[in-house]
Amino acid sequence: MTPFDRPPVGMNLARTSKVVAQAFDAAMAEAGGTLPVWLTLLSVKSKELANQRELAGMIGIQGATLTHHLNAMEAQGLLTRRRDPENRRVHQVALTEAGEALFEKLRLAAVAFDKRLRAGIPDDKLAEFTQVLAALRRNAEPPQS
Repeated sequence: MTPFDRPPVGMNLARTSKVVAQAFDAAMAEAGGTLPVWLTLLSVKSKELANQRELAGMIGIQGATLTHHLNAMEAQGLLTRRRDPENRRVHQVALTEAGEALFEKLRLAAVAFDKRLRAGIPDDKLAEFTQVLAALRRNAEPPQS
């Protein structure tokens, strides 16, 4: 048996990740949002008045990309930004009433999608899978010198 008698773990994971991400994107779109909007709303909601630098880190994107998303979301009336009175270079971000409503709609879509993903998989298998994913993430990180 050679290592390529079956797809390598990384290839299988990449394919699965792509399919799951596309399905999640579709679920968010059907609920009136996008993955970046969901991640932004979730991050702001989980940490009241997060500043933009912290928010970019929580979402895992660059500051310029976040600024683009925040500009669009502010124009749509989903959030507000204001300067931190203690540090004028920092913007604090908060959800508006419309942002709260969209958050709830997307939250319900995310919960339904998660339920769909978990269907037919016993809890013990999901717990083991979570551990395997964590190990794969650790193994994929560059070695620390």
